[in-house]
Formats: sequence, structure tokens, C-alpha cells
Amino acid sequence: MTADNPLIQLRELRRIYTTEQLETHALAGIDLQINPGEYVAIEGPSGCGKSTLLSVLGLLDEPSSGEYVLAGVPTTDIDGEEQARLRNREIGFIFQSFNLIPEMSVRENVELPLLYRGGLSSGERRERVESALERVGMLPRADHRPGQLSGGQQQRAAIARALVGQPSLLLADEPTGNLDSDSGEQVMDLLSELHAGGATLVMVTHNPDYAARASRRLHLRDGRIERDHGGETA
Repeated sequence: MTADNPLIQLRELRRIYTTEQLETHALAGIDLQINPGEYVAIEGPSGCGKSTLLSVLGLLDEPSSGEYVLAGVPTTDIDGEEQARLRNREIGFIFQSFNLIPEMSVRENVELPLLYRGGLSSGERRERVESALERVGMLPRADHRPGQLSGGQQQRAAIARALVGQPSLLLADEPTGNLDSDSGEQVMDLLSELHAGGATLVMVTHNPDYAARASRRLHLRDGRIERDHGGETA
């Protein structure tokens, strides 16, 4: 995929939340193109639409109007089941709160996306899990449970889970928000390594130092892209 065939294409994307008293325009007409291999940081004040945009990109929320094309697939034209399949195949999520299942080992947590996907033998799943864990330096902790790990180690395990399905897109929502500064720096170093290895990464962050690590910075305000440093909106 190139600039002529981007990984992500948004056209006039809007997300409106309506209650009896209020209509909130969380996204107010987003035009955006992201090419494979880009590292994009999304910044802006609270309530500007950062998390909503990431949720739409991750197919966790549907836009009210507009178009979202992911890896050549018009996501707004397919049903929920097809969206779920596309999400599992193309997207890896890194959450602020890790979202690891405490009763399961690190290995079992990382394997979960592959079980949902199906089509892989137990040997193939094991090979992918160990490769992902090795990539983030967590293979020696594969049989530990999340409660036996530090916050930084839990986030590394969560990143391995995001990588195990070999997605075309990694989405990170405040990935250092629950970490101390040293652990946060280590996680950011890991994300930079993944980007250097070819990963396409879109990250929401409030930390300007972390945003500066990205090759492109989008600043949102009132549901619109106010500034785009390092790239061009479509």
C-alpha cells in the first residue's frame, strides 16, 4: 500500500451522540489518510474526540456518517460480523488498562486473539505466541499470571497480544497512562522499535514528549483535525 492505496482513508467522518437534551458532535467531519508504516500520535484537550476517533479506527464504534476504508475494505458497507472478522485480522489493540485476564497466564492471554480467529493448529498458535512474547522480551514470563507482573511487564504482555495476529495496524490508547515514568519510557522504546520494524502505529497520548516520538502528530480540537504535523490530511 502506498499514498495511492493507503491503509486508512477517512472521508467526512462524523460521530454524533444524541440524548434527549443534547447533541454532541464528537467527530465533526474528519478527512484523514494514513499510509502503511506511519507512526501517528493523536493529541488534543479532553473531550476533543481523540478516544472516539481511535474507537472508530478500531471498529469498536460506528461513525454516524462518512466513509472509513481500512486495508481496501469500506468498513461502513459491511455488517457487524464482517467488521469483527476484519478487526481481528487487521487490528491490534494496546489499552491503557492492559485488559489482561487475571486468571489466565501471559501465554494464554496472548493466544486469545488467535483462538477467536480460528484456522490455526495448536502448534501454529504456540509458535506465534512465543514469537510475539520473545519480540517484547516477555518469553521468560510466559507462564506467570498478570498479578505476578509489574505494570510495565503487563503492558509488554498486552503488546505481545496485539502483535500475535500479525495485524496491519496497531492502535494504542494512552499506553503509558497506568505506568510509572521508567516503565513508560520502556514501553515507548518498544513501540519505537516496532515502528522501526515496519509497524503502522496510531497512538492517543496526553504526553507531548511521547507524541514527539511519532513521525506524524495530529492535534484535534472540537472533533476536527486542527493541525497535522508530518503528513497531510486527505
